Amino acid sequence: MSTLLFDNVRLIDPASGLDQPGRLLVRNGKIAGTDKAGAEGAPDGADIIDGQGAVLCPGLVDMRVEIGEPGHEYRETIASAARAASAGGITTIAVLPTCEPAIDNPALVRLLRGRGEETGAISILPYGALTKGCKGQELAEIGLLHEAGAVAFTDGARAIDPARLMRLALSYAGGFGALVVQHPEDPSLAGSGCATAGELATRMGLPGIPPVAEAIMIARDIRLAELTGGRLHFGHVSTGEGVELIRQAKARGLRVTCDTAPHYFDLNENAIGDFRTYAKFSPPLRSEEDRLAICAALADGTIDAIASDHLPRDADDKRLPFAQAATGGTGMVTLLGVTLARVHDGTLTLPQALALLTHKPSALLGAAYGTLATGAAADLCLFAPDQSWLVQAGKLPGRAQNTPFDGRPLEGRVLGTWKGGRRVYGASAA
Repeated sequence: MSTLLFDNVRLIDPASGLDQPGRLLVRNGKIAGTDKAGAEGAPDGADIIDGQGAVLCPGLVDMRVEIGEPGHEYRETIASAARAASAGGITTIAVLPTCEPAIDNPALVRLLRGRGEETGAISILPYGALTKGCKGQELAEIGLLHEAGAVAFTDGARAIDPARLMRLALSYAGGFGALVVQHPEDPSLAGSGCATAGELATRMGLPGIPPVAEAIMIARDIRLAELTGGRLHFGHVSTGEGVELIRQAKARGLRVTCDTAPHYFDLNENAIGDFRTYAKFSPPLRSEEDRLAICAALADGTIDAIASDHLPRDADDKRLPFAQAATGGTGMVTLLGVTLARVHDGTLTLPQALALLTHKPSALLGAAYGTLATGAAADLCLFAPDQSWLVQAGKLPGRAQNTPFDGRPLEGRVLGTWKGGRRVYGASAA
């Protein structure tokens, strides 16, 4: 493989605290070291990439992605997901087990890891199903799935409802040091709701989900984590009350973590106005007060990671009355740009934002990605934080186009993405 020298870049590596103008050298797909700005000379035969002052950081690690393959390839394939990820500066994705068949078989874990490597553009870290078939009735073979390479265990957007089953899951997974990921929503309160209960849902005639459905599930499972000593993670938290409960649990020293998604800190419930199904999510978009609470929890470290919550849907899944339309939105291409909006408004510093997108999610999953350390794989993202672009549904890389940010101008353009030292996105991508 060729030797690459990234020159005239702002190096940011949140894992080590590095943030300086400089250069980065790549040999044989591995990071060979960094220099400060002003260093001279280059190895013989090196390809020199002039970053023109852009930011060079580790390739992003997206810890919550659903893809259509296997079972729903019409929505998205591994190949199309890889294109979307690369365009978003993402080099590693953790894939939810809610495909068909569900990832409750060790052979499927190994297959998905291998399919990711075959793309040459992404690493796939599969979640294992927490229950057989993700049906919430009987625990899956957590030990065998963990041995096969499952990075954590979840039923995706289906909450584990019976408290006894969740207690067993935390106890059993804890024996392997494995992470259990819960969808924080009480199913009995959520029912068939499709919007946050309140004035807007009532005015639109939509069945509502009370925000307390999230807090009740979080409170219950925190107590179960305390009882069992298990590792518990809440996906896509969306309410101020929910993050406050997690903040308190962390203060007590419990092994409780959480992530959120860009739509919960960038949009509020008003985005569903005119029955806009591309803004229909689970959990639903919340009030402006909750959105601000999520922003505050990002800033104070209560929230451990930002994940795209990428959920590809076919247009026909969304072209239905709001209550019947499918939930979810595509998010990998817009993950960095929407997160950077919180940098531009002063909520986060740039290193803070990148930490939530790189080494922090990687560490939660026990993976060795998200760093510019010497010897690490040269998974890299080069981006211009102040360069603007327009989100246009129908023109996004990848098959899925159901973005809630359609028509939104964003600041933060990915200029290039490298996987193992090979350019997979940008002007010179193979």
